[in-house]
Amino acid sequence: MAGSTFQTNPYDLYKLLEDCHRGSLQLPDFQRSWVWDEDRIKSLIASISRAFPVGALMTLDTGGEVNFKPRPVEGAPAEAKNVPPHSLLLDGQQRMTSLYQVALRGKVVETVTPKHKKVKRWFYIDIRKAMNPTVDREEAIIGVPEDRVIRTDFGREVALDLSTPEGEYEALMYPVSQVFDWDRWQDGFYEYWRDNDYKEMPETFRAFKRQVLESFKYYRVPVISLDRSTSKEAVCVVFEKVNTGGKPLDAFELVTAMYAADGHELRKDWYGDDEHKGRHRRFVDTLRPADSEAGIIANVSNTDFLQAISLFYTRERRREAERAGKVGKELPAVIGNRQALLNLPLAAYKQYEKQVEHGFVQAAKFLHMLHIYRIFDLPYQSQIVPLAAIIADIGEAWEHEANRTKLVRWYWNGVFGELYGSAVESRIARDFMEVPRWLQGGTEPSTVSETIFRADRLKTMRMRLSAAYKGINALLMKEGAQDFRSGQKFDHTVFFGENVDIHHIFPQDWCKKQDIKPAIYDSIINKTPLSFRTNRIIGGIAPSEYLAKLEKGDKQTPAIERERLDAYLRSHLIDPNILCSDNFEAFMVDRQKRLLGLIEQATGKTAYTGEAPEEGVDVSIDEESVEADMVLTL
Repeated sequence: MAGSTFQTNPYDLYKLLEDCHRGSLQLPDFQRSWVWDEDRIKSLIASISRAFPVGALMTLDTGGEVNFKPRPVEGAPAEAKNVPPHSLLLDGQQRMTSLYQVALRGKVVETVTPKHKKVKRWFYIDIRKAMNPTVDREEAIIGVPEDRVIRTDFGREVALDLSTPEGEYEALMYPVSQVFDWDRWQDGFYEYWRDNDYKEMPETFRAFKRQVLESFKYYRVPVISLDRSTSKEAVCVVFEKVNTGGKPLDAFELVTAMYAADGHELRKDWYGDDEHKGRHRRFVDTLRPADSEAGIIANVSNTDFLQAISLFYTRERRREAERAGKVGKELPAVIGNRQALLNLPLAAYKQYEKQVEHGFVQAAKFLHMLHIYRIFDLPYQSQIVPLAAIIADIGEAWEHEANRTKLVRWYWNGVFGELYGSAVESRIARDFMEVPRWLQGGTEPSTVSETIFRADRLKTMRMRLSAAYKGINALLMKEGAQDFRSGQKFDHTVFFGENVDIHHIFPQDWCKKQDIKPAIYDSIINKTPLSFRTNRIIGGIAPSEYLAKLEKGDKQTPAIERERLDAYLRSHLIDPNILCSDNFEAFMVDRQKRLLGLIEQATGKTAYTGEAPEEGVDVSIDEESVEADMVLTL
């Protein structure tokens, strides 16, 4: 009888990383190079530091029927290339490469920011935050630039200097690059604080070592090892499973299972049955145009919905603790993360579900008010969660002019500050707490106070992947932009009836003939909302020519008086005289200033127009690797 061709064993993390360093554990050469984003690296470090599972690895012993060309893990020393590997890593490339680079290699890590900028980072653990049970461990993990100095005020002020061991000791920031070798750092730390007469510091570090650093030292990773007798067919199946897999077991599935024990069918609430329309279907149908399959909140997920409910539940727990006289660290946090969802009692779900659903429906109306009609044009899907929760909390008060004005301002700050792109759980919770207080006369929420929009950002916004790109399109329509041909404003009916989209003002074909680079003419500065028919008239000719066509008219389109046509152009923040002169450079300079004014008006914040460069260089989205696409070539 045939036996198993694999084994499952736990391995010490340190040994696995050492194997990567020496070259005894390598990658199949067809796996793409690794570039994992900064937030995922922080999350991985946080999980290891708490001894949480990060998933199993899968390896294939070499020397069998399946023979791949190997290559060392990214960042391994050159000598590793000369070592015949004992096994190849089939699943877990990004996790192992991340941990190897941040924890063992001892060199700065190349990564990508949430704004898709390539940067170099050193990672640290904030000892104070790591030892505080009320602080999410991910918030205790920070990345600093290559020179280990964090600067603010566009590089003029030093906020944190970790460029020397003394700076690390003073700030209680432990370098992740030394999690497996802490003796020397510990000696320096003790010496530093002994001179400074802080007797409690040695005990602080000892506790940190026990609770955090030893998690790395003793961490074991489950490894599924395919032996060398594994057939080609079996390896093919492995790759299929690794790359496509089944639906992951998410928080909704787990909560569904827990509620089922109490006799509640959460899945029926969401998906409905033959007799009742589920909540998901109701969201899909909310403000759905007659000729469309889905409305603006159709992509609200079941976990989004539970997250909003968990904000209410955890806030009530915090209020109960306050009423009981607890203060400071004794107070439970208001959160909506995965753990909060798993801890959400059925009673709390039932208490808040209708209120929260109403909040999402009202959020759809709010978005339509801002002329955001399609999911395609939605700046951030993630920002709907706090928006719906805030509206659910304040009820009809959101429609009062003063409140609505502030809520709109908060929304645009989130969009143009590009604050809801990644790692949003903490921000969602903060906004849920801070925005209602602001509406009642309190201080500005951090999403408003932290927003900085750079004038030169307009030049780099070229695709719908940018939230701010979509935001400008919506703002132009909200401020009364009129179609060049019909003069109609883009309300809900016109938007869908006329097939309105973002189009070039100086057409692409004309720009190409003038040898203007796509990186310039594809900027949002050269785009505006127009109907499909108007864009057909514009075609690929010079602005002066298509304006003349519009002014003259034809059998299908009546002539437009020049004065009226100029008014249409101005409604798009376009100077008619500059456009008519076909002066592309003057147009770009002038419209950038006008769009900047529009953003400043929406956010209530003055844009930064200085010359201090933003950190990093632009990197296209498809350069950000996810777990490698594996193609079996035999």
